[in-house]
Amino acid sequence: MPTYAYHCPNCGGFDLVRPMSEVDAVAVCPGCGMRGRRVFGAPALRRMDARLRRALDAGERSADSPQVVTAVPPRSADRRPGRATRYTTDPRHARLPRP
Repeated sequence: MPTYAYHCPNCGGFDLVRPMSEVDAVAVCPGCGMRGRRVFGAPALRRMDARLRRALDAGERSADSPQVVTAVPPRSADRRPGRATRYTTDPRHARLPRP
């Protein structure tokens, strides 16, 4: 159920949790019993992790024309020397199309 914010002229602000069907019902202040006026505020938006946001944005940008990989990427410089590139042993990957 949503939480609605109200303002009492005597006591100040208070919140009520009520069904959407009762949004127009009279809101009585729990402190003094006077009728409260509904207050509209900003929605409660949550921030997303920056790495996840970048990944989602990149996916949206490439949705119309995705980049197609045609070759195995070169060995990166940040890997430790002497370590071989890891290959999958999943049998489903053997059925994937090759370039």
